[in-house]
Amino acid sequence: MNERAFVMIKPDGVRRGLIGEIVSRFEKKGLKPVYAELKELSEETARTHYQHLKEQLFFEDLIQYITSGPVFAMIVEGRSAVANARALIGPTNPVKAPPGTIRGDYGSDIDENVIHCSDSFDHAGMEIQLFFGKTGMLQKL
Repeated sequence: MNERAFVMIKPDGVRRGLIGEIVSRFEKKGLKPVYAELKELSEETARTHYQHLKEQLFFEDLIQYITSGPVFAMIVEGRSAVANARALIGPTNPVKAPPGTIRGDYGSDIDENVIHCSDSFDHAGMEIQLFFGKTGMLQKL
């Protein structure tokens, strides 16, 4: 069954000109970009997005980083979109991400790991709503 997932190329990936290469990898995996925006995140959006990390010592640095430049936010669609997208991007820490994954190939360290993807279908819905304000864009197809 097809579903949709939220993916965000972070400021380091945008600065390094990786948008085209990363989108191409999703397309080759069979995940079709159905909506995308290059956008600057407000501090409010960043804090809401990362609220689950607010007790961590690195939280303020994370907010500063994610708002340091534009991000490329997109919705991808395809079979098992969340699971397939997460497999494509690799583990959070690029040092532990295998070659062939986006983070393994392009991430420099855990602080600048190039990309984010929803970790569940439910979180994808919340992130799509937060980043795009769109309702009904997550339905299973």
